[in-house]
Formats: sequence, structure tokens, C-alpha cells
Amino acid sequence: MKRFDNINVIPLIDVMLVLLAIVLTTASFIVQDKLNIELPKTENTESYQPNTELDPLSLAIDQNNQILVKEEIHSTEQLASVFAALPKEQAITLRVDQQANFGTFVEVVDLLKGQNLNNLTILTEKK
Repeated sequence: MKRFDNINVIPLIDVMLVLLAIVLTTASFIVQDKLNIELPKTENTESYQPNTELDPLSLAIDQNNQILVKEEIHSTEQLASVFAALPKEQAITLRVDQQANFGTFVEVVDLLKGQNLNNLTILTEKK
């Protein structure tokens, strides 16, 4: 009978590398939303088709009335400077939590209108 003095782990490493490659490949296709924003539900809505020429700027207002640009918190002063640097045809998506104040929403829309950024899409969830 042949005696095993050591274990060959190379096949195990090969299998683990293949599994790692599969996980990394599939994980890049999964987009998770880090923000916990509960969108208002509407019946009369259209599906959103983003413009492929310019990446839309993602704005969000969370339940604590924090304004987020690309998932980073901004004050209204910072927001005004961000909007001033955008081209006028920039597509903008706005997600507002159901619990957010209407005043914060109006403040953001007013800042957008002040910079003549009219390509705004307000995202909702279909019932």
C-alpha cells in the first residue's frame, strides 16, 4: 500500500481560482444600490431610458433630507457649484425618498432651474 506523506493542493488551488474568476465576473454585472431610498409608487409612469451620449448625473434625497450626488452627501452650496459646472444638456436623474420633505425637493429643483438644467427625470416605482 502506498503511503501519503504530503497532500497535493495544486488541484484545489486551481478549482478555487476558477471559482474566484466566476464570482468576480458575475459580480461586476450586479449593480447594487447603496442608498436605501424608498421611491414613491405611481401608476402612470414610463420606463426610464437613459441617454447613451451623456451619463446622467444621479441625484438623490434620502429620508433624512440629505442631498446626494453620485451617492456622496452635498450641501446646497456644494450642489450649486456642482450644477454650475455641468453642461446645459446634462441629463439628471432624481430619486426622492417618500419620507423626504417636499421643501428639500423644491430646493433641488430650484437650484437646477437656476442653472438652466432642464433635462431632469424624476424616478418613481411603478405600482
